[in-house]
Amino acid sequence: MSDDRKLYEPTADTQKSADNELMPAEVGNGGELHQSPRDTARMTTAQGTPVSDDQNTLRGGEKGPALMEDFHFREKIFHFDHERIPERVVHARGYGAHGYFECTDAIPELTRASPFQESGKKTPVFVRFSTVAGNKGSFDLARDVRGFAVKMYTDEGNWDLVGNNIPVFFIQDPIKFPDLIHSVKAEPDRGFPQAQSAHDNFWDFISLMPESMHMIMWVMSDRAIPRSFRFMEGFGVHTFRFVNAAGESHFVKFHWKPKLGLQSVVWDEAVKINGADPDFHRRDLWDAIQNGDFPEWELGVQVFDEEFANRFDFDVLDATKLIPEEDCPIRIVGRMVLDRTVDNFFAETEQVAFCTQNIVPGIDFTNDPLLQGRNFSYLDTQTKRLGGPNFTHIPINAPRCPMHHFQQDGHMAMHNPSGRANYEPNSWAKGGPRADVKGGFTSYPEDVEGTKRRLRPESFADHYSQARQFYISQTPVEQDHIANGITFELSKCVVEDIRLRILSHLRVIDEDLAAKVADGLGHDLPEATKPAREPVDLKASDKLSILKNGPDSFKGRKLGILVSDGMHRGIYDALVDAVEAEGGMVEVIAPKVGGVKTSEGDMLPANQKIDGGPSVLYDAVAIVVSDEGARELAGMLPGKQFVADAYGHCKFIALTPEAAPLFEAAGVNSEAEGVMTLKKPAAAADFLEACHAVRVWDRKR
Repeated sequence: MSDDRKLYEPTADTQKSADNELMPAEVGNGGELHQSPRDTARMTTAQGTPVSDDQNTLRGGEKGPALMEDFHFREKIFHFDHERIPERVVHARGYGAHGYFECTDAIPELTRASPFQESGKKTPVFVRFSTVAGNKGSFDLARDVRGFAVKMYTDEGNWDLVGNNIPVFFIQDPIKFPDLIHSVKAEPDRGFPQAQSAHDNFWDFISLMPESMHMIMWVMSDRAIPRSFRFMEGFGVHTFRFVNAAGESHFVKFHWKPKLGLQSVVWDEAVKINGADPDFHRRDLWDAIQNGDFPEWELGVQVFDEEFANRFDFDVLDATKLIPEEDCPIRIVGRMVLDRTVDNFFAETEQVAFCTQNIVPGIDFTNDPLLQGRNFSYLDTQTKRLGGPNFTHIPINAPRCPMHHFQQDGHMAMHNPSGRANYEPNSWAKGGPRADVKGGFTSYPEDVEGTKRRLRPESFADHYSQARQFYISQTPVEQDHIANGITFELSKCVVEDIRLRILSHLRVIDEDLAAKVADGLGHDLPEATKPAREPVDLKASDKLSILKNGPDSFKGRKLGILVSDGMHRGIYDALVDAVEAEGGMVEVIAPKVGGVKTSEGDMLPANQKIDGGPSVLYDAVAIVVSDEGARELAGMLPGKQFVADAYGHCKFIALTPEAAPLFEAAGVNSEAEGVMTLKKPAAAADFLEACHAVRVWDRKR
């Protein structure tokens, strides 16, 4: 072997460093995670150029825009975008539907954007909901952020509002996005866990990124396990600009508010739903639209100016922060209705390409660094995933307004400009399109100055105040769920140091929360971490709680009725009438899917067999059975589990008097709070009225 080749052979020391991986069989509690700089290799680009800063993108001035010359960021994001073929690197598991946006409060004084120019104007939309971390074959009820991406086919081009069901994000700078997603995805040496954040890599990364603490509060709350897409909010996350016809600008944040209110499931339900129906959210959206129960959201905007933005201790360009609705009320400007399912899942839901850079006149960007990075990344990843630059030729991505340009050829070009001219300027009589100086898109002429550096503004340094605000804004039930969520996830981490580092962060957020998690893990509380900036106490915000913003009726929700042979139809029919009167749904569960014969002698068909229709699939349940039917179900494990789970998940339960033996066999008190014995059909309406409260949370406390 030549001397040149020997230069590339690892030495004993470098091989030892390369092999120093934290494997469960090799590392006990307290395993060392950190290497000193002298023990680690120098980071370089793929071209070998040494990297001086892997935390911040290059920008013009402290709050200035990201600069295209940042070759390290572009290479890192470019490589990340191209890691997988052909599914999306993130948001791989999605489900979509068509509909429309209707302006209900025109705002031409704020923006020249076409959808907002006149009340009553309707704009076609396509919406794709998704989970972030899992692959296309993962399950719907993962604890995860949900994508909420809306493509508006306006008459001045496509506007993509690519949001989430959580208004903040894990990171402040896009250069860390590959690291975030690498950490939460399946660990590369073993290919698991799938669609889960409960593992060492994710929490190791989070424990070293204090800016993630606010987002962690949201993801460990019930926001990350929504009842369905129809019961969750959507957010644009970033601060954008509205620009009116006079060129005047205002900052704006976008909010989608579900007309049905907010609702989530509890963790044990999520686990069991994933086993019973991993397509639970998909099926829910499909069924609702097919039944004519069209999901609807209101679009609200928070609009403010520079002076208002400067009042806050945080920076409105920081994607890890939100503006509480109490400080800047939301103005409802329209509604979105989803009224049509796709004709072909692959052609539409799978091939739809959202890009944050897709904006229209009247909407503009800010210097939010994460948004600037997304503007680069999305176009690149869609070009890779869909085979080339002509993905706008695919019908689901094509604008509905006239298009004229000189772009031509390329992979899978479906149409090209006609005529001789394919360049501009030209002097031909039919020389093709020309720029519209007055009506075309123009960027807001924001002043930009400053030193070209990689940095994080001081105004981005408070990582704990809003995390604390979110926690204290929750009800005691929701606070318990957050503590339990963190405890469960950390219990899956093998390395004790990771768990202790998270506890040190939690002490800064809330001492009671830290104590609950430490007790659940069996740890003593470590010393609190030292924040870059001391947090301040912010007022609680009721809008941050799910339980304070829940449904006010049974509309859009589902009652599961467990029946048996010999049951009386009177109470059953009364329950169905009461549910349908409120716009809810009913599903019948029976020992056999063929249905049951009632005491009146007719057949009542079933939607589910008892072992395929557990109570976790329903918002409330009723047991309408005969004496013999109750005894039969009491001898069946799925029958007992149906009642026990409904009770354990704090659901409202109705039963006929004959069902008592089933409750006794299941170990459930049939006279407990939220359990109602229906002796007459008229009592069905009272039961539905009680169900408006969603859950009987006192059972858990």
